[in-house]
Amino acid sequence: MRLYHGSNVEIDTVDLSKCMPYKDFGRGFYTTTLEEQAWRMAERRARLEGGAPTVTIYEIPDDLTENKELNCRIFTDKPTVEWAVFVNNNRDRKFTDISSPECNTDNKYDLVVGPVANDTVGLLIRQFSRGTIDAEYLRREFDFGTLTNQYTFHTEKAVSYLKKVGVKRDQRPAGND
Repeated sequence: MRLYHGSNVEIDTVDLSKCMPYKDFGRGFYTTTLEEQAWRMAERRARLEGGAPTVTIYEIPDDLTENKELNCRIFTDKPTVEWAVFVNNNRDRKFTDISSPECNTDNKYDLVVGPVANDTVGLLIRQFSRGTIDAEYLRREFDFGTLTNQYTFHTEKAVSYLKKVGVKRDQRPAGND
């Protein structure tokens, strides 16, 4: 399976200590199966931090999520309430129950796969966590629209399965203007 990572620099070696905390699935190295999504992230990073939009390309075994040596947390392609709670807990700087299976701030999961929480979904998650909307309303709202995906690597053991196979700089795939 091919995965893409968008940044403002080429990634020669994944250094988990440089990864930002409080992301959807916790501190980790974020990739996607969608090249266009990686380009959007690369352009955003270059705009904010300088450098040139760069997409580093990796391959992983197709059955990596079934690997018994890895502790994987796999969410469906569509957002669920369970996924929303997990994302909220990882993003919440005040969340303290790190032993909970509903967070990954301690990197208990080597690999986490699921949808990306875009701005609209992020707002819904915040409203749900504050109690201004209930789980049924959240579930109904999740039925609209499609989200992109992310494969996140949280431990050196998981990162060892990433095989760098290429890099593209400052160019989008053909047909994606």
